[in-house]
Order: sequence, then structure tokens, then C-alpha cells
Amino acid sequence: MRKYIQLFFTLVLASLTLSACGNNANNAASPSPSRPAASSPATSAGQNSLDRVQASGKLRIGTEGTYAPFTYHDASGKLTGFDVEIAEEISKRLGVKPEFIETQWDGIIAGLEADRFDAIFNEVSIREDRLEKYDFTEPYIVSKAVLLVREDNTDIKKLADLKGKKSAQSLTSNLADIARANGAEIVSVDGFNQAIDLLMSRRVEATINDNLSYLDLKKQKPDISLKVVDETSEASRSAAMLLKGNEPLVQAMNKVLADMHSDGTYLRISDKYFGADVSK
Repeated sequence: MRKYIQLFFTLVLASLTLSACGNNANNAASPSPSRPAASSPATSAGQNSLDRVQASGKLRIGTEGTYAPFTYHDASGKLTGFDVEIAEEISKRLGVKPEFIETQWDGIIAGLEADRFDAIFNEVSIREDRLEKYDFTEPYIVSKAVLLVREDNTDIKKLADLKGKKSAQSLTSNLADIARANGAEIVSVDGFNQAIDLLMSRRVEATINDNLSYLDLKKQKPDISLKVVDETSEASRSAAMLLKGNEPLVQAMNKVLADMHSDGTYLRISDKYFGADVSK
């Protein structure tokens, strides 16, 4: 009898051990019910809403940091500029802190798509091809593109004269598109300052850039040997750019921008950098 009892308990113990092993195997194969599986990048990007920003307590902002006077570092090394101050004011009025993530222009849109930031503040032009994939706030910059050459250049007098000439441009910008359309050979640069350096050192013959950037450069360096020889016929409108599906955040930003215009904050910032209202 003792042998049978001992055999019975041995069988019971073996059965319990196998059952426990089976449960552990299932748990290893399935996510814990209290901890959901990680979201895919697409899902995360789709959650870039006003709720997400306010819950995180910060607005992640993609910007170059090398494009004066819109986004650059001052003599002390502090990130500043027109777009930077606009983004800071919007963040403050949304009740969150701005977190600036500096990125070269040619990778900045990819950074937005990869959910590295919630919005780009970098004088981004509103274009038809971009409107198909991205949301924009109301435009807060209106400007024309100008063709810049050295003072001693007599070969380039209009945009059409760029054919076969080297022009310093950020590869994916609308300014590079204008240069290509006029037959220029594009020399890739990271931003406005590098374009000017290449132009002044005679490694390129021209650059197409924003008129407001040129005016700021002349203000900082009035003796620089550059001149404007042509400009685009149409003005471009620029705004903050976000991924599609962020309407609540876009609407909240638009309300803040409207309030900034109404209470004079926008004009104060615009006057500081340009001496005029650059939204018109």
C-alpha cells in the first residue's frame, strides 16, 4: 500500500510540473496582458496630437540652427532666430516647453516622418507636393527668392543665366528646384552660411536664397561684396510643418498665431529681425 501511495504522489507531482512548464511557454510567446506590445512607428507618428504634446509637457521642434536670421546660434552659442522665437512663444502659450532638435535641412523632413519631432520651424515653404503628405499652420512668413552673385560677376544677370553655372543650394529645398529649373549645376550645402562662404571663395558662381536672409546678412556685414541680380516673380509662404493627421495641434497653433498677431507679439518679433511685418 505504501508503494502505491508513493507512486500516486509521484505521478501528481510530475503532472503539476508539466503543467507549470506549459504555462511558462505560453507566457514567453504572448505579450503580458498588463503590458501592451510596442507601437509601430506609424502608430506613434499618428499620435502626434495636441493631447500627446500636452501630456509630454514639451513640443519637439526640428530646426537647422544654421540658417540666419531664422534659426542660428548667436555669439554666445545660444540657439535663436525668428523661427526659434515664434516656436518658443507658441510652446509657451500651449503650456509646454520647446525642445529644439537641430538637424541638417536635407534630413529634417525624414526626421519628422521618423517621429523625431512634432513640428518643423525652419521657414518651410508651403508647396503643393508637400500639402499632399503634411499639414501646415497658417503661414507666418511671406518672402521672395533672390539670385545672389559676387559684385564683380558680370555674366549672371537673371535666373536664366544660371544655365551651366554652379549654384550653392540645399539639395531638397524649393530654392534648389528653382536653380535646377534654370539649368544650374547644384553644389550641395548645409545652409545659407555655407552657400555664402562658397560664393565668396569663388567655388560657386551663384546661390538662390531667401531675400530676408540676404537683408539680414547685409545688416550684419554691410561691406560684403554681394549683389542681387534677379528675383522670383511669386512670393513663397512659409509655416510650421507637421505630419498629416495632427489637426488638433495645427488648430491650436493657428489660434496662438492669431493671438500673437492681435496682441502685437508677432510684430515685435518680426521687427526685431527684419524691421517689418514679414507675414504680408
